[in-house]
Amino acid sequence: MNRHLLATLPLAAVLAFPAFAQTSSSSPQDQSNQPAATQSTPSTDSATGTGKQPLQPPSREGFWGRVNPFARKNYVKRQTEPIRDRVNELDDLTAANGRAIHDTDARAQAGIKLASDKANEADQHAVDAGNKATMAQQSAQQATTRIQSVETVVSNIDQYKASNQTEIRFRPGQTVLSKNAKDALDEMANGVKGQRGYIIEVQGFSSGKGQTAITNSQKMAESVVRYMVLNNEIPVYRIYLVGMGNAPVAADDTGKTKRISGGRVEISLLKNDLEQLASSGSPASGTAADQQQQPK
Repeated sequence: MNRHLLATLPLAAVLAFPAFAQTSSSSPQDQSNQPAATQSTPSTDSATGTGKQPLQPPSREGFWGRVNPFARKNYVKRQTEPIRDRVNELDDLTAANGRAIHDTDARAQAGIKLASDKANEADQHAVDAGNKATMAQQSAQQATTRIQSVETVVSNIDQYKASNQTEIRFRPGQTVLSKNAKDALDEMANGVKGQRGYIIEVQGFSSGKGQTAITNSQKMAESVVRYMVLNNEIPVYRIYLVGMGNAPVAADDTGKTKRISGGRVEISLLKNDLEQLASSGSPASGTAADQQQQPK
């Protein structure tokens, strides 16, 4: 029995020695590794993505070194736990970088869209400005044409052209208008209602001699003027009356002047270019020129 006991003791010592060596040597080495892990330099910290000190390689531990056939679970956990923590930190850092990249891309896309919208808006403003410039140029051309037309009218404001002419016959010694005479005067007056830039010239002619003929021609012309003013509302300032007496009638196609018997009144409608200017859209200028025709 003593022999068996002596043979068993060396075997138990051999099996127990590695475990004792591992537990006894791991603590000092862990403690020696901890100060090394806490030491850091600015250059090493800045070289890592997480901002922490890089993992230090494990040192030789115990009798077996790194390869320990009798390693226990706690020993393996202590060796792998820093690596697992660092991997988790890298995963978090990668996720944060992904979010930052996504946010940066979203802001970039928003900026590009905003710049595109601003460019489109600027293009629209440029088109509107071009249209307004074209309209302004057209308005300027129209104004220039209008000014030239007004200058032409103003330069010819006192040049009247015969537009219509009517002759009223009277029996000797009479000044009353007949129905035919009134119809002729009404027709002439209807043609000038609401118009500008016209005058009516009334000339009376009478047979006889001297002052008597002048007086009779004046009375016949006054009867015509009175009817046009009262019945057709022709302004008095537009009518010019003159008694010509027994003045000879203007020459006819044969070139001979002839005198008349009884009485006669010539009514001539004279117009200038003011009505043409007013019809083109400037009633105010027509009124001003119309007022220039009023006798002072």
